[in-house]
Amino acid sequence: MTREEKAVIIDELSQKFASTPYFYITSANGMSVGETNQLRGLCFERGVEYRVVKNTLIKKALETLDTDYSSFDEVLKGFSGVMFHPESGKVPAQLIKEFKKKSGSDKLKFKGASVDSSIFVGESQLDVLIALKSKQEMIGEIIGLLQSPAKNVIGALQSGGNKLAGILKTLSEKED
Repeated sequence: MTREEKAVIIDELSQKFASTPYFYITSANGMSVGETNQLRGLCFERGVEYRVVKNTLIKKALETLDTDYSSFDEVLKGFSGVMFHPESGKVPAQLIKEFKKKSGSDKLKFKGASVDSSIFVGESQLDVLIALKSKQEMIGEIIGLLQSPAKNVIGALQSGGNKLAGILKTLSEKED
């Protein structure tokens, strides 16, 4: 690979890292062609972009960003693939876990991730990433919490009106 080709790849990766707040670094070392194709198919279904890139090119692309990714130095050893998802930080984590369960092997390894510039390193962090809530989920919960008191007040007012109407109807029937 020439220097110009490497520079183009580094530039593409830098732009991708800058524009995508959620990316995962994995190792698929020892996977067969069939397993790799199965992984790529699963990524396609979930809207996850999966690319295999040399570690030195990933390092150089990460160095161009404002966030300090020096803790990824230990992650970027051996075979590395990068998963990008534009909307959710937990979709790739769920995909990795599901792929491990379906394939019955631990050949796909989670090395590290960046979720909104927060860095997660090591296989033990996979469950933490799955438990993360997306921005949309958090906003939905907050809106639900804010609407809850208003719904209670409206419900109380409506039930009180129904009771009052029932009492007036009963009183009017007694007068007849």
